[in-house]
Amino acid sequence: MVKHKLQPDNWVDQYADYLFNYAVSRVSDAEIAKDLVQETFFAGLNSAKNFKGDAAERTWLVSILKRKVIDHYRKINSKKGKAEVRINYSSDSDAEGDWLEQQVADPFSKDGDNILENEELGLAIQDCITKLPQKQALVFKLKTIQGMSTEDVCNELDINPSNLWVMIHRARTALMGCLNENWF
Repeated sequence: MVKHKLQPDNWVDQYADYLFNYAVSRVSDAEIAKDLVQETFFAGLNSAKNFKGDAAERTWLVSILKRKVIDHYRKINSKKGKAEVRINYSSDSDAEGDWLEQQVADPFSKDGDNILENEELGLAIQDCITKLPQKQALVFKLKTIQGMSTEDVCNELDINPSNLWVMIHRARTALMGCLNENWF
């Protein structure tokens, strides 16, 4: 197995853009993403002595950045309080929420009947997602678009499954309203 070595002098040139894109896709705010990348580099320098060389340098930095993103959302959540919403979902209601995934084709798919219409709808969906509250948009992207498991999303954002499904439901409702108003 190849042992990797850290080269902190090259981090900004080699990894800043990748880490920034990773962060901005999760926090949807360029300034916060820049701060998180900077914090990642500082944390990497501070914990360089713990680097074992088992992972590639970029992989190691991404794992630090993931923790920074999680910490960012934990800080936001702690400011809002720890109110918990409890809703009982039946298996029937879970299936009803899949309207977006079932009705909307992949906007970049070449298999659609009307490629131009698919692209326009994809752009409309992306525009509507940017209008969602930040955390709702992130939950929707991670769970619905990126297909992360419920457990992984809950662990990454420090929320429980009930909170996740409430946010998904609210996001879908808002997206449907936005699409009805701006696209359909």
